[in-house]
Amino acid sequence: MLRQARKLAHLSDLHIGRSPENDERAERLCRTLLEVGIDHVVVTGDLTHRGRHRELERFDRAFAPLRQSGRLTVIPGNHDRLGDDLGEAIMPGPRVQAETAPGLYLIRVDSTGPHNRSLIASHGQLEGDDIDAVDALLDRAPAGHLVALLLHHHVLPLPEERTMERISSWIGLRYTSELALGRELLERIRGRCDLVLHGHRHTPRGFRLFDDRRPVRVFNGGSSTDLGRACIFTHVAGALTTGPWWLDALAAPPDQDLWPEDNASAAHGWAQPRPLAL
Repeated sequence: MLRQARKLAHLSDLHIGRSPENDERAERLCRTLLEVGIDHVVVTGDLTHRGRHRELERFDRAFAPLRQSGRLTVIPGNHDRLGDDLGEAIMPGPRVQAETAPGLYLIRVDSTGPHNRSLIASHGQLEGDDIDAVDALLDRAPAGHLVALLLHHHVLPLPEERTMERISSWIGLRYTSELALGRELLERIRGRCDLVLHGHRHTPRGFRLFDDRRPVRVFNGGSSTDLGRACIFTHVAGALTTGPWWLDALAAPPDQDLWPEDNASAAHGWAQPRPLAL
């Protein structure tokens, strides 16, 4: 019996409300995903730009067809905690949750914290209790499902992208850093999770970790509205078959290498993550 191939789309950092052009790109992305018959879409935070209810309402209107058909999973980002503080509206309930979709087992982690109410405190929050909750939910993962962990903030060190980030990093401010317990999280999910999908940094990057039969692949989807593209994974019976590849919602071809090779390391004394050959 042939098993059905399914497509998973990863969007992030839509920043609805940033500009009319930005919002039109988000709406065009959704229309394109619907046109190609995508099976499920995840959005890893920063749905909104200023954390306003009206911005979230615009997101909800644009992505309503996906939500109404049960094909949409979202988590909050630090920008969503600004303004009206939409964290609870986007992800009510516990900080770590799991849901099942056809062929998928998705673990949602809210990596934001109360400090994200301030724009200059954009770093994430991940506690030991959060990792314990992820561990427990992984024990319940159904067989034959692709297992993906979703969170907004980066788990590995990534290059700063703006001048202020570089200055802040140089003087030792925390807000540009990866999650402090990111290394521990990755060690705990090793061999039981296929994908870690996040955003926060706007430049896409991908890594393959651990030389195991079941490696962990970590992807930063970047800002989907900046790129005008969605990252697509194809999976069958719990295994990746293709991906990631880019679904272009704009007419223009990519004007840069969307998966730059990066030599960032996780921490001294820990296995070096290897950039994915794509």
